Amino acid sequence: MRKHGSCQLCKWRRQLLVALFYNMKKGQVWVETVVYTLIGLALIGLVLTIMTPKINEFKDKSIIDQTIDTLRVLDSKVSEVIQEGAGNVRNVELGIKRGDIYINFSSDEIYYELQDSRALYSEPGVETSLGRIRVLTTEGTVNHKVRLTLSYESDLESPDGLEFRKYTAAAVPYRFSLSHLGYSQDKREIIEIKELAR
Repeated sequence: MRKHGSCQLCKWRRQLLVALFYNMKKGQVWVETVVYTLIGLALIGLVLTIMTPKINEFKDKSIIDQTIDTLRVLDSKVSEVIQEGAGNVRNVELGIKRGDIYINFSSDEIYYELQDSRALYSEPGVETSLGRIRVLTTEGTVNHKVRLTLSYESDLESPDGLEFRKYTAAAVPYRFSLSHLGYSQDKREIIEIKELAR
């Protein structure tokens, strides 16, 4: 009888050990899952920390490149108006995603400024030319200032007599009418830049 009871006890012990071993394996799987998940999240965070500044720098360079293309289109329309002579009119759209575009009627300049660029677009402090567009990058500690300038020999005028206009980033492009109004007393073409309804 004793033998019979001790076998039963051994059997229970074996079942208990098997159950404990099985549960330990399940627990180990959970611990491994949590550890691998934490390692994966840490690696994703590390990659994002390293890559986010580069992505933002690439975005800013792309925006500046698009703005250069926009300024080139604007400049070509101004050139067409000048070449076609008095009375000629052209319309042009000007999209601004970031930064500001200024029209300085007193100095006959159109320029774009991005005050908080994360990209050094050109050599800091040295003005370079991309065709008719002059590029100047001013280096900052974190962000940089990029300025793109178009200068004209023609006399740029505003229909309302203002000397200066500022256009900020907008979802909808600005529309302008460029008109050749004839010649000034000093024989320069008078080009009127008038904003149209969007």
